[in-house]
Amino acid sequence: MHIHHDLLPLCLLVWATHCFSSTGIEDLRSNDAVHGLYEIREEARKFVAQENARHPQSEREALDPNLKVLVPRCAVPLKARWHEIWWFDNSKSEIVQRSRRVISVACAQTVSPAQKWDVHVPVHQRRPTYGSANKYKPLNSSKKSGNNGE
Repeated sequence: MHIHHDLLPLCLLVWATHCFSSTGIEDLRSNDAVHGLYEIREEARKFVAQENARHPQSEREALDPNLKVLVPRCAVPLKARWHEIWWFDNSKSEIVQRSRRVISVACAQTVSPAQKWDVHVPVHQRRPTYGSANKYKPLNSSKKSGNNGE
């Protein structure tokens, strides 16, 4: 079969567009070399379900991890825990220390070579909206130097 060289770039563009547009986290499963983001998200969801059962007044939801993350296959069961991310915001006239709670899904030992990794999964807290279309709010807190903000 002979393909005209003029059509090859167009065919590659159409194929790549289809691949990238149809890839969701459900398609990003584990294989022999890579640990799938789907399994990482499911571990975060399982952790959140346990936390919601312990604290039903603060209903939370695990979102999708960053789709750009690529980690080696884990040889041991994944573990999830709360993690706090801190940064400084100087967008206003004063410097404010801010934080956000995420779920850290960690692997203690990969298949080969032996190494560790953790992936941060964002979390939203469900709150009553009373007519608002946006029912999820991020778990953010801020503090000025010295205060704990919680």
